[in-house]
Amino acid sequence: MKLKPGIVKSALKKLSEEVCSQEAFIREGGGQAGKERQKRHGRLTVRERLEILMDHPKDFFELGLWAAYKMYEEWGEVPAAGVVTGIGKISGRECMVIANDATVKAGAMFPQSVKKVLRAQHIAFDCRLPVVYLVDSSGFFFHCKRKFFLMKTISAEFFEITPYFPLRDSSICRDYGKLYCRRGYLPVLCDKLLMTEGSGLYLAGPALVKAAIGMT
Repeated sequence: MKLKPGIVKSALKKLSEEVCSQEAFIREGGGQAGKERQKRHGRLTVRERLEILMDHPKDFFELGLWAAYKMYEEWGEVPAAGVVTGIGKISGRECMVIANDATVKAGAMFPQSVKKVLRAQHIAFDCRLPVVYLVDSSGFFFHCKRKFFLMKTISAEFFEITPYFPLRDSSICRDYGKLYCRRGYLPVLCDKLLMTEGSGLYLAGPALVKAAIGMT
């Protein structure tokens, strides 16, 4: 049975509107509560940072917006896998930007977050794009730690790819908070590291140090 062109057009329009509406929702990240938490800490949200960083914010080509869609419902939604990745111009040069969204689970990394970052890194490597990291993360999401151990090969590649970019000063990291454990490795592997006042890098947090040696 052939459908009338008007019916098909109406159905496609409705579907497009639903997709656009869902994309707008995903871009909200952790919602109003997450944004307010960032403000209490005196920090901008990830998309506010991108607005300032990009030469032309509207031309930012976002990648992987639908990553982790409906994959972690038992822990609540994880919009865009808690990471914003995309290509845009910074000081006249196209760059790959990888930025944690701290409004989503305090920027915690899920298995899909790692896969999304890896994909962005590979695209940057293949296209010879410098990489700019905006790091604001609480580390790996604890309840998914078993999956992270199963992804050890991917994790190794995640930490090894950065030094091999064929461009000078090809990876730049901006640290916005206190980074613990493995999230502290990425910034020191970059060519340049910029740290805001009050931020820090640690292999272990104060509570773990106290538990291990009785000192803070």
